[in-house]
Amino acid sequence: MDSFPHLLVCEHCDSVYTRRALRRGEVARCLRCDAVLERAQRLTIEAWFALSVAAALLFLLANVYPIVEIRLRGLAGEATLWAAVAALAASDAALFALPAGLAFIGIPLAQIVLLLWLLGFARRGRRAPGFAFGMRWLERLRPWSMAEVCLLGALVAITKLGGLLDVAAGPGLWALAGLTVLIIVVAGRDLRQLWQVGA
Repeated sequence: MDSFPHLLVCEHCDSVYTRRALRRGEVARCLRCDAVLERAQRLTIEAWFALSVAAALLFLLANVYPIVEIRLRGLAGEATLWAAVAALAASDAALFALPAGLAFIGIPLAQIVLLLWLLGFARRGRRAPGFAFGMRWLERLRPWSMAEVCLLGALVAITKLGGLLDVAAGPGLWALAGLTVLIIVVAGRDLRQLWQVGA
């Protein structure tokens, strides 16, 4: 199948346009239906890769360090993301443990690994082996990544428990907050830029 990186096709009405370089802040729109065809990329491939590496490090920290630390009458406990999913699996709500583990841990990890793989090759001006497969899965995983829901749930739990126990945010919560922002930035970007690399 031939590739035509110099052309843009409107996803809504199938109009075809010749691609031109956009300056910062510019947006290319379809003349027929006014849909957005392309936005000027603010991040270079190198910056995108660097942010993906930062997301990987924050993911590691968010999964190793406790999200919340609880103290009551000299007793102390802490909860990590893995411990929360394990506790859910051992409770009456075990049915929700697998979806929660996938949405909060599995899917963000898959997104980060795929991005690092694709961007690592793109930095050298090449397409990664399995490029089309990786791009398809990045697009499929996008709606299912729910790090922000996990962060919101942790904040609600800390607030609710704060009236009953001595509760403190752990280092994992700060890492999760940073990860949430970075996942939105790196995985929520328009992936069409990568199709032009090595085409």
